[in-house]
Amino acid sequence: MSQTSQRRIVIGDVHGHYEGLITLLEAIAPGGDDQVYFLGDLIDRGPHSSYVIDLVRDNNYLCLLGNHEQMLLNILSGDISVATTQAWLHSGGHATIASYPDQSIPKEHLEWLRSLPTYIDLGDVWLTHAGLDPNLPLSEQTAEQFCWIREDFHSIPQPYFPDKLVIIGHTITFTFPGVNPGELAQGQGWLDIDTGAYHPRSGWLTGLDITNNLIYQINIFTNCLRTLPLEEGVITVDHKKIAVRSSKQRA
Repeated sequence: MSQTSQRRIVIGDVHGHYEGLITLLEAIAPGGDDQVYFLGDLIDRGPHSSYVIDLVRDNNYLCLLGNHEQMLLNILSGDISVATTQAWLHSGGHATIASYPDQSIPKEHLEWLRSLPTYIDLGDVWLTHAGLDPNLPLSEQTAEQFCWIREDFHSIPQPYFPDKLVIIGHTITFTFPGVNPGELAQGQGWLDIDTGAYHPRSGWLTGLDITNNLIYQINIFTNCLRTLPLEEGVITVDHKKIAVRSSKQRA
C-alpha cells in the first residue's frame, strides 16, 4: 500500500499499557514530518502510566485531556469528596500511583497534565476525548462535555460539524450495537477509536493514520499486531439504536 508523507496519526486510549504502545509506535514508525496525537486517558488501569506520560512528553506528541486525567487533577486540587477519590482509585488510579517509584506523581508530570487541551481542530478533523453536547454551541462546551459525554453525542442524527469529522475515544467500541472487539465505530460525523486496550474482552490498542485511512492495532494480551484499511475495520452504528438504549438506561 502506497502512503502519503506527512501523516496525521491519532492514537486511542492507552490506559497505562506502555509496552503495547511501544510496539504500536514501532509498527506505525512516525517520521519527523508526521503529526502524532493522543486522545487522552494515557493513565490508569494498566501498569505503566508514568512511562506512557514520559514517552508522550519526551517526543512532544500532542495529547488531549481525558476523563481519567481530569479525575486525577480534580482529586489533587483537594476540593473532592472521599467517595470521588475512592471511585478514581477503583477505576485504575491505584495502578497509576503504583507506576511511580515512590508512589508520588512528580511536579513536571502534573504541570504537563494541567496543560493538556480539551480539543484540537485540524481543519477537516476535530479531536476530543469523548465528544460534544449536541445541544450546546461550541463556545459553551466545557471539559465536562469534552471528557465525559457518551450517548447524547453518539446518538446525534446529523453531524455536529458540517465540514469536520470528530474523532474520539472514551467509549469502548464493542459497547456499541453490532460492533465486535477491535472494530472501530462510526456514527453521524464521528469516529470512535477506543477499542478497549485494558479490557479483557478486547485488548486492542488502536492507532489511526487519517492521512492514508489505515488502522494499526496491537493486542495487549496476545501481542498480535495488524494493519488494515479503515473501511475494513470500521462499523457504522445506527444512531436510533443508541438513542433507544440511552432512553431505557435513563428510565
